[in-house]
Amino acid sequence: MSQGTLFVVSAPSGAGKTSLVRELVESLDGIQVSVSHTTRPRREGEVDGVNYHFVDVPDFEAMIERGEFFEYARVFDNYYGTSRPAVQAALSAGQDVILEIDWQGARQVRQQLPDAVSVFILPPSREELERRLSGRGTDEHAVIERRMRDAVSEMAHHDEYDYLVINDDFTTALDELRALVVSCRLTRERAGTTHAALLQALLA
Repeated sequence: MSQGTLFVVSAPSGAGKTSLVRELVESLDGIQVSVSHTTRPRREGEVDGVNYHFVDVPDFEAMIERGEFFEYARVFDNYYGTSRPAVQAALSAGQDVILEIDWQGARQVRQQLPDAVSVFILPPSREELERRLSGRGTDEHAVIERRMRDAVSEMAHHDEYDYLVINDDFTTALDELRALVVSCRLTRERAGTTHAALLQALLA
């Protein structure tokens, strides 16, 4: 069985990453989004193992000590992290896996798995990004400005990624993401493993 590919996908808030990844997973077989671990309380409607793996702080810190995270961070007194054993098990089973993480987490993952394929999703313009971040227009101007500063800071790290996708037209951006995943499945190394029996028969 061929090894799956790990895709690291990052984007500033408002670029449409979550919607694109959700549609990508629904439109392709053999690909899944990694479910992160967190110590924050479960919110109404959230399902353990679907939205997050909810654990307490001592368990999370024990996992850190055992080196069980590809990456983790503490945000507002809550831990978030990507399980190394869970991701490696899926990849070994031939599944492609997507990590939706920020540039800092992506940097940690690439240091450990240089073969990971990294993708950064960008908005078509600052004006469109601000429009998306403004939402329904109910937020104060200072809040929008802070979101824009955070987004620009995130986008400054786009050059650390292998691929850039501009989410101007959603369908086009989704097609580009899908093409990227399919092309990775067609590399000689991976396709050669997947179709080893066929190649042996053809060359017999």
